[in-house]
Formats: sequence, structure tokens, C-alpha cells
Amino acid sequence: MTLKSLPGESYPLGATFEKDGKNGVNFCLFSKHATLIELLLFDEPNAPQPSEIIPLDPKINRTNYYWHVFIPGLTAGQVYAYRVHGPYDLENGYRFNPNKVLLDPYGKAIVGSSIYNREAAVELGDNCAQALRNVVVDNETYDWEGDWAEHPRLRTPYASSVIYEMHVGGFTRHPNSGVSPEKRGTFAGLIEKIPYLKSLGITAVELLPVHYFDPEDAMKGLTNYWGYSTISFFAPYHPYSSDQSPLGPLNEFRDMVKALHKAGIEVILDVVFNHTAEGDERGPTLCFRGIDNETYYILEKNKAHYKNYSGCGNTFRGNHPIVSRLILECLRYWVSEMHIDGFRFDLASVLARDASGSPLEEWKTYAPDILWVIESDPVLAGTKLIAEAWDAAGLYDVGRFVELADWFSEWNGPFRDDVRRFMRGDDGMVPCLAARILGSPDIYHRMDIDINRSINFITCHDGFTLNDLVSYNEKHNLANLENNRDGANDNYSWNCGIEGETNEPEIEALRLQQIKNLLTILFLSQGTPMILMGDEVRRTQRGNNNGYCQDNQLSWFDWDAVEKEYDLWCFIRRLIHFIQGLELFRQEGRLEVTYASLHHPHISWHGMKLGQPDWSSYSHCLAFSLRHPEADEYLHVMFNAYWEPVEFELPLLGHGDCWYRIIDTALPLNQTFCELESASQVTRESYPVQARSCVVLMVNPIS
Repeated sequence: MTLKSLPGESYPLGATFEKDGKNGVNFCLFSKHATLIELLLFDEPNAPQPSEIIPLDPKINRTNYYWHVFIPGLTAGQVYAYRVHGPYDLENGYRFNPNKVLLDPYGKAIVGSSIYNREAAVELGDNCAQALRNVVVDNETYDWEGDWAEHPRLRTPYASSVIYEMHVGGFTRHPNSGVSPEKRGTFAGLIEKIPYLKSLGITAVELLPVHYFDPEDAMKGLTNYWGYSTISFFAPYHPYSSDQSPLGPLNEFRDMVKALHKAGIEVILDVVFNHTAEGDERGPTLCFRGIDNETYYILEKNKAHYKNYSGCGNTFRGNHPIVSRLILECLRYWVSEMHIDGFRFDLASVLARDASGSPLEEWKTYAPDILWVIESDPVLAGTKLIAEAWDAAGLYDVGRFVELADWFSEWNGPFRDDVRRFMRGDDGMVPCLAARILGSPDIYHRMDIDINRSINFITCHDGFTLNDLVSYNEKHNLANLENNRDGANDNYSWNCGIEGETNEPEIEALRLQQIKNLLTILFLSQGTPMILMGDEVRRTQRGNNNGYCQDNQLSWFDWDAVEKEYDLWCFIRRLIHFIQGLELFRQEGRLEVTYASLHHPHISWHGMKLGQPDWSSYSHCLAFSLRHPEADEYLHVMFNAYWEPVEFELPLLGHGDCWYRIIDTALPLNQTFCELESASQVTRESYPVQARSCVVLMVNPIS
């Protein structure tokens, strides 16, 4: 029986459940070049064929480029999809194929993961029985229990933030996670581990992509684990939910956000607006390609091919008006309806390319349209906006997002590289390290910004784990089935003398010392620190520096390691709490450099001798003093990346004051960190800093 339909409205886009007298669903889809659109309604999520096919008449159901229809009587939970008719003319960029069942670009929920087949979407034939579908959503029924209404948004300042980059699935998927089997690798599983994050001192989790992605976008026999293969920007990934009902993932995701907020932890989403899972001309037709290919993607002059600035086959056309509107409304949705606190923009430099793919010339003086639209939007005001300020085609814009945009912050790639090279013992790195410690003034020139908009990190999902950074000289990616061609070749790593796992006590002790060194530098530097999931317990990927396709114990969090590496975990926890408790590290302005006593926070540089930093290319040592007179905080820090011990002079103190040793990474792990109240007094006028180690001293203000 054919359902009754009405013409519908051209806004809002997507499927909108309407109550209050109308009682039905309005469907709206943009397509400039389609000749006919069919709305498919399914009785069950995995039904092989639709129960109803509703053709949209161009004369009745189209306004300009918007196709729309209203179906009375439909409710939330209705499963739907589209077929779109139009020309199949590759040279002109048209890829319409009515054999393909297509997702709604604005769809809020997706089902069909158990029947989905990527190859069926690649072939020209009908794929209805193996296609994903959308579900109509009613967002008004969820109980937020006062989150953002009775309880204000967290909006933790960058200066007080510690970010934990993590994978929702990998965090609890390991059998030893202690999470019940049905909740492993899910939003609900993460909820159970919130006390762990809270105890560590984490203030924000940065989740690898949770937008619905294509797990089959990987080499045959492997799985796309990281999720940088987006199918739908509005829908949470269904397999990350223990509740497999059509609307279960939405509610479970919101349960997770609500629980994290109650614990004082913000939620930042990694969003991938630079490409989609549809890949290049050999890829599947899932959504955008079949709806209006030329609108959504940047094409070559021969429009049968895609420009590839993402390294993943295609490039999303972010500065096209239709696409930029989709991006903005997507971000608004995740903030307003899902209570997200911020976003990390994967390969954000793609958004600094114009609609044809060329780098925007005006980017030299002000932010491109889409970036300005995002940061000036009132719904997004107050959210954290973090750019990965480069793309896969050579654009490297570190410094530019912060320089030309007023609210974006950035992953600081040079911080990662320079700190690694310094502790590895490379020549000429002392001046670079000093710049990174001071908040990278050589990169971030503006004086009117929060210096903590530099997101500092040593490791992230892309590359070696912290343990592997000090255990491998070379990548070992053969398990990815690409003959070790994938992954970065320049890792600035050092295996400390033996490649890979070893039982040699001296090598293991040095590796552990290097881990402590790297973490100490990270947290003592101006900027916002970010750590990678599992680094606190030496998670290893056995030298694989591109684990995007390793959905197995190689990538998962090993919860047995929490006990095995408990002393390291305690060191990091104490380090975080120590730094977070000092006013010196809550400054939003850059510390002034001085060699004289001032009445406001400042830093002074030293070498082995006071006031004589060695900036030469052969130096491997740096010392500095940090002082906040108003807070009565005074630290002296010494870094020795040399392979022999070095004696550092200590600043002279006034009568009654003395130095106390807070950190010495050359000491056994359980002695590396001491609280000020129990720290050992340093009575000498100099301190012997052992080879490849860091020392932090502090004056006890009540001494």
C-alpha cells in the first residue's frame, strides 16, 4: 500500500520528525543535477528490499536544488535511504547510478552494519540487500539530567587542560579490560573506565573518529580500525554501541558524554572533513558521490578523477557553499544535541584550499571562509577548535591557524619533532628545545593570544607509541600488508641500543629513563599537553607506526600493563597533578625572558653555568629557572641529553631558602618523583645531572 505524501519543505535538510499536530517526517535532500529521487522506506533495519518506494516529482517535490517530501504518520525509528537518478557521465563529473542505495548526508543514525558490503557498493549493480540505511531520530526524548542546563558547561581553559587522545573501541576491547563482553569496545565500556581517567588527571578525552565510518576501507583481510574513513558525519558509529537497537548508539553515546561531564572531563571529537570513505574513482558509491559528485568533491580537469590532497583517494570540497553548510550544521548538531565540547580537525589544511583545490591566497592575511564561519558561529562559541595544521599534499600551516584565526588552536608538530631530536642526542637542538618550552614564539608570533593554544605532544595515534619511540629505530609495518611502505619514515626515534623488545636490564633502564625525560619536558613546557592512550603504561605496537588497520591486541589497551607498569603510571599521575597545581603552568601569556628578578612570572635560561646558556650546535644541555613571585613558586630545571653526566650550577637563594629535589629521572622509578613535602634537600651549590636525564628542583615556600 502506497503511503500518503505531501510536498514537504526544503528546510531543514535530512529527516525531521515533526510532532505537535503535523505528526510525520519531512525528508529533504540537496542534489543540483539529479533528474529523479526515490525515497526508500524499510520495515526492518536489515530488510533486503524497501517496503515502500516514494518517487519525488521534480514539479511537486523540488524547490531549486532541494528535493523534499512529507510523510504523515511516520515516527522516529523509521528506516530509510535514497536512490538518485541522473546522468552517468564521468568526464563531466556525473556518477549517478539508481542501482545504488544511498545514505542521507544529514542522517543522524545508521543501521545495516551486519549486512554491509563495500564491494557491492563498488560494482555497478544493485546493492540494496547489502547497503547501509538511515534511521529517523527524535532528539527531544533524551534525558540529559541537567547537563548544560542545571550544570554549566565545563569549558576548561587550555591552561588547565590535559588531553588524552584515545580510541573508543581499543580502550576496553581487550579481554582483560574487566568490562563485560557485551560492553567491550563500546561507549558503555568507556563509561566504566572514567574513574581511571579521572585518577590519572585527565581533563579532556580526544576521541578518534566516532562518526560512522567504513571498517572495510583497508587492505583485504584487515579492518579500518582508526576510523578515518567517514561515511556519515552526523551519525555515531553503530558498532561502538552495546545497544544495537536502531537508536541505541545515539543514547549510549550521550550517556557516555553525560558521564564524562559529571566527572569533569570534556569530550573532543576527531572530525574528518577532508575526505570520505568513497575514495577515488575505484571506490564505492555510498552517499555523496551518488547524490551530487561534483558538489561534494574536488575533481581533476578530467572530472572522472579526484584530486587527492588527503592521501585517501578524494578531497571533500569544504569551501563549496553546500559543503561548508553541511560542515557547519554538523558541528552545530554535535554541540547542541550531543553536548560535545570541542573538535580536532584532521588534516585541517585541506579546509584552506578553495573549491578547485588551490591553496587560498588570502590565507596569507586572513582565515578562509569555512574556517571563519566555524570560529565565528555563535553555537560553537566556547568550544575547543583544534587544527591538525597540514595536509597530505604538502601544505604545512603550523602557526597560521593561530596567527590568522582567533579561536583555533593547533597540534604543534615541531614540538613533537624537536623534543624527540633533543632527547635522542641530535646536535643543534638546544635553541629549538628552548623555543618549544617557551610556547614556540618562533611559530606563534601574536602576543594577544592564549599561548596554550599550542597543543604539545610527543606521540599521537599516527606514529610510534611512546614505548616504541625509545625501542625502535625503524618502522615495522609488515602486518599492514603493504610491504612496509606505509607509515612515516622519519620518526626521530632511538632504540637505545637494541631494536625491539629485549630483556637486557641496561637497555630497559635507559628506555624507561627516556620515557620519563620526554614526559617531563612535555609537562614543563608552555602549552596544552596531550598524551596518547596507553603511553602511561608503555603500550607497544611492536614497532608498527601506522596501526590504522590493526583492530587487535596490537592496538588495544592492555589493562594488565596498569599493574605491571604501576610505578610509571604513578609517576605520570604525580607529574600531572604537580604541574596542574602550580600557577606557573596556568599562565595564558608567554613567560618573559629575563636574568633579573621581576615581580611577575618569568623564565631565565642557563647552561652548566648560571646565566650562560650554550646555544651552540654541539650543546646537549639546557637549564632554566621559572619563577612566579606572586604565587611564591620557584623552580629550577636541568636537561642533560649528553651521554655523560654534567654538573650544573644552581641559583643562589636568600637566607633560609633551599632547593628540594622534585624530579630526577636517573633515579629508580619509585624515587623519580617526590612531593615537595617529602623531597630531599639539595645542599650543594651545583647538581650532578646524570647522562640522558632531567632534574627539577623547587624552593619550598614555607621553608
